[in-house]
Amino acid sequence: MSVARNIYAEVPEQSDATAAAASFVEAVRYEDLPEEAIRIGTRCILDGLGLFVAGSDHEMVQILVEEALEIGGRPDAQLLNLPDQVPAPMAARVLGTSGHAHDWDDSQVSVDPAHIYGLLTHPTIPPLTASLIMAQKLGNVDGKQFMLAFLTGFEVECKISEWMLPQHYMSGMHSSGTVGTFGAYAAAAKLLGLKGDRLRWGFGIAASFAAGIRCNFGTMTKPLHVGRACENGITAALLASRGYTADPNALDGPWGFFAVQGGGVSPEKMNDGFGRTWTILEPGVSIKPYPCGVLTHPTIDLMLRLVTDADISPDAIESVKVHAGTNILKPIRYPIATNHLQAKFSLPAALAMIALARKAGKREFSDEFVQSEAMQAMQRRIRTELDQEIEAQGFDVMRSRIAIQLKDGSEVAGWADERYRGGPENPMSDEELEAKVRSCCEGLIDQSGQDRLIETAWNILKLSDVSDLATLLRNK
Repeated sequence: MSVARNIYAEVPEQSDATAAAASFVEAVRYEDLPEEAIRIGTRCILDGLGLFVAGSDHEMVQILVEEALEIGGRPDAQLLNLPDQVPAPMAARVLGTSGHAHDWDDSQVSVDPAHIYGLLTHPTIPPLTASLIMAQKLGNVDGKQFMLAFLTGFEVECKISEWMLPQHYMSGMHSSGTVGTFGAYAAAAKLLGLKGDRLRWGFGIAASFAAGIRCNFGTMTKPLHVGRACENGITAALLASRGYTADPNALDGPWGFFAVQGGGVSPEKMNDGFGRTWTILEPGVSIKPYPCGVLTHPTIDLMLRLVTDADISPDAIESVKVHAGTNILKPIRYPIATNHLQAKFSLPAALAMIALARKAGKREFSDEFVQSEAMQAMQRRIRTELDQEIEAQGFDVMRSRIAIQLKDGSEVAGWADERYRGGPENPMSDEELEAKVRSCCEGLIDQSGQDRLIETAWNILKLSDVSDLATLLRNK
């Protein structure tokens, strides 16, 4: 009973987050979008489109494609990069999983020292998937309507994630699977034009659908969390549009989402509301340079700097020790990665890639590379260690340091840059982003197809029918 009382105490009895979210979704207009939010949103859309392509040939996605083709049904939307069309929720499951297949999609940012990084969601794929699928189902959705739906879902998803207490993640929930459901729902609801009770019922349906547990990190099911969030968000919107009922206050109260899954909320943050300060602007979003958990990125960059500046060859390395806090070491949990999925949550694997190839991209995060003799041997030279000094500094940033022992007896060491590459304070340039998209498409879409995809994404606001965008995910 004491646990229950503590949870209840964290959710104000009179909180009205559901009503506020519904009011925002219903009322927000394209004219309300800050110009800078549109600019960054366009970058996120371009990034997401590349990631849809990158995941399209992954085994986990092909299994879902086969399942979708066997089920069949109403031809609402294109099945990923195939000409076949399937019902909108099924198309969203496949597309959303593909977007998260490589764990390369962007990350929400927080400046709250108590808000550990793992709690933050991957904000783009759920609302982008829902917007692209619903644009095909509905037809005649132009670029501005599409951008509005995408940024609406992005904002709802990020605010709900930011307001929750860290217990949500620490107890084993995966935010991108849970909170991502609301991002997909809000985007779909915006395009469907849901209003009033039906809009609030949809939030209630989405709240009951929201799921995803961290034990599945390092397996095919981790990306499926995001695919299911996309599927469930669209399903919630379609059911609500038909009048399917749910609690109109499902985010709030002792039995609402925040209390049951979130461990409570921060009342002070809830006072910020939706769309007053757009999360995509403040505190911002991180577009990932590496296809793995963002918690590893500053350490990967540090390793790259150390081996490059000192020109360290793989054979010269005796051992590597990585010092970090529990905010990094607990979720990044594999001491030796035996496949590419585990490598996404393994510091020894990521740093071994840098030691061997001075790169950690799509090619390196493959079973062929991870399971190679050289990778397996290099991983065994790399150890992680809990650093109490780092732990004591808190979890407001991703702190780590590396010490490389060389076979000649010397040491090369350094601290990770807290202004990690890809984050709002050190963002990838547009040229770097385009290069990432091209690497996502390598071997899947030819040069001219890549050119069309990139150019169309940059000019998305000019599109008269965004459903055309789906056809660019495959070679013509």
